[in-house]
Amino acid sequence: MVEREVVITRIYDAPRALVWKAWIDRASMQQWWGPKSFTNPVCELDVRIGGAWHIVMRAPDGTDYPCGGVYREIVERERLVFTNIATDPAGKPILDGLTTVTFADEGGKTKLTLETRATALVDYAAAYLDGMEAGWSQSLDGLADLVAKH
Repeated sequence: MVEREVVITRIYDAPRALVWKAWIDRASMQQWWGPKSFTNPVCELDVRIGGAWHIVMRAPDGTDYPCGGVYREIVERERLVFTNIATDPAGKPILDGLTTVTFADEGGKTKLTLETRATALVDYAAAYLDGMEAGWSQSLDGLADLVAKH
């Protein structure tokens, strides 16, 4: 099985409470999650330990990419840990991952560190791993755009 790990650190010119809210508020997450030019017609969050999240990312060509998982750890405004599972249209897992996001004050700004790793469960999902860093980077760019508006 092919596995990949990505660590990305960003500094956002926004208070930690605002950056945190973007991760736990459905309407906020629906605006920034996913690669550039993707939309999220489905965005469901049950932000509690054991609660599930489910997002369907839609590519510009209309292809849907469902993903979801379960929240494993939540420390308000400090840390989110959740499983991150991509599925095929029938709901069969194709990638199995775990993501940890930490939030820290950085002189009035927010330092966010995202650590994610995933394993391809089917052969064609290895290509998704190749694009994992770019996809997360574009998502985090979208998050920067969202918090800059506030």
